[in-house]
Amino acid sequence: MMDMTEVLLEAATLMGVGMIAVFSFLSLLIVAVMGLAKLAPPLADIPEPSQALPTSPQPANNATVVAAITAAVQQYRKAQ
Repeated sequence: MMDMTEVLLEAATLMGVGMIAVFSFLSLLIVAVMGLAKLAPPLADIPEPSQALPTSPQPANNATVVAAITAAVQQYRKAQ
């Protein structure tokens, strides 16, 4: 049977190998991402909208919209 010291030494060795493997993988991943970032062209600046769009419709158009909706509903009901 293995001694407790041998078991702890084997556990520490396994932990060290795992940590080195993860560190190596993450380092390689960082280098790859940085390399790809240098190869890719920079994104074009997106221009800002010149004017803010109105959030609510104009009151003058309200009557026109209501009339159009009413006509559409009447036409739909006649078709059925």
